[in-house]
Amino acid sequence: MPEDSIRISTLDPRDPAQAAAWCRYVDAHADATPFHSLAWKRAVERTFGHLSHYLIARRGEVLSGVLPLFEVRSVLAGRMLISVPYATYGGILADDSATAEALFDRAAGMARQSGAVTLELRSIRASVPNADIVKSHVFFRKPLPERPEDVAGTMPRKARAAARRAAERGRLTVTFDQNEWYTVWRLYARSMRRLGSPNYPMRFFEELVAAFGDQVTIQLVRQADRPVAGLLTLLYKGVVYPYFAGIDERIDIYGLNNYLYAESMRHGVECGYREYDFGRTRADNIGGMDFKRFCGFEPRDLEYQRYVPPGRVAPDLSAGSPRWAAARRVWKSLPLPLTRPLGAWLAKSIPG
Repeated sequence: MPEDSIRISTLDPRDPAQAAAWCRYVDAHADATPFHSLAWKRAVERTFGHLSHYLIARRGEVLSGVLPLFEVRSVLAGRMLISVPYATYGGILADDSATAEALFDRAAGMARQSGAVTLELRSIRASVPNADIVKSHVFFRKPLPERPEDVAGTMPRKARAAARRAAERGRLTVTFDQNEWYTVWRLYARSMRRLGSPNYPMRFFEELVAAFGDQVTIQLVRQADRPVAGLLTLLYKGVVYPYFAGIDERIDIYGLNNYLYAESMRHGVECGYREYDFGRTRADNIGGMDFKRFCGFEPRDLEYQRYVPPGRVAPDLSAGSPRWAAARRVWKSLPLPLTRPLGAWLAKSIPG
């Protein structure tokens, strides 16, 4: 085999050397996110049971690219290959365009052979020319200040005032304690019901805490002794990723959301992190985009990529799709003891 030829193989999770090589490569790559890590892989596998196909590219003996990929068998949409499900980001990490194209070609061949309806790469930037770019989402990211006391000054005046007003009038306190993951999950499930969307299973939060260890924080805001807001945050390579949030909508505290995220940013600075990734928002979700702008973040296009095998039609599982409008209205009216387990079951078929 020529030295510059590219060889694609599948990660063997039972081989410690392969796992270590994957981790070293991802940790060193400039475009890597926590969703490329094996911690995310473990949490998804243990929670949802999806089959993983983590592809490795090598030039000779040198690892030159990776593609984390899951096979999702959805009762709503059929078989899909997703990089990465339940994640904001994913897709190919590679040293060069030839390696990226080799990884994509292998994944596209797997999609055709398996009968998948789509191959989805949740790329921040498009990595291959022969897959469509789907500009369905935007993302928000900005630098953090050097000192925790400077966080408020980086927020727009109205957002800063809202956070301060919430803290003072609501007499709020905040703690960071991984043991509170269940309380935060309950707040998150409540918020998802209010939004008309299925929640992820309780076990997913538990597995994320177990898999990421000290790279995950669990934040809880209380009014007196009552939990009113919570946030599960991932920490990776200098970036803070606030990921799953929950608010008790029965508590009327103006600016509670602003206080939640201001304290998240402050804690990130205290821990030595220098960027804050406010996640993605659907391009058609004007309310979500306006809130993040209100907090001082500006949207940037995500260049997700998609390949649809011949004869197949990509499914529409977007929460903003008109086809789900009636179901969303009904969902909001259902009791939590029903939406929590039903949402957990549906989540296996809706990869986020």
